[in-house]
Amino acid sequence: MKRLIINTDGAARGNPGPAGIGVVIKDEGGVIIKEIAEYLGETTNNQAEYRALIAALKSAVELGAESVAVFADSELMVKQVKGLYKVKNEGLKPLFIEVKGLLPKFKACNIEYVPRERNKEADKLANIAIDNS
Repeated sequence: MKRLIINTDGAARGNPGPAGIGVVIKDEGGVIIKEIAEYLGETTNNQAEYRALIAALKSAVELGAESVAVFADSELMVKQVKGLYKVKNEGLKPLFIEVKGLLPKFKACNIEYVPRERNKEADKLANIAIDNS
């Protein structure tokens, strides 16, 4: 696997509240090669977004990806990872550090914000994880 296309989403019902993550990993041809739907327990929406990104990056490493294109509907997380926003929330700092530790494992890693409408598959998986908890 040279390059993977990844959509991630974290959801929490209430903030904090019951939370889950959804990840869809596709090959360069757009074929889904892995999906993740995982219940997190009680956490915040932003923490769930980071946990989804961490799960996605770890899976991409396991799949042998050399580069990844990540799409997420959390503008806050994307801008923090890109260095445009500082991470001020103490609960997000260790998650941010973990993400930053995973990024060098790829020759290239691009993370982009997409509107929720373009992230429906990952959003669906995050909600399935909460519903099935």
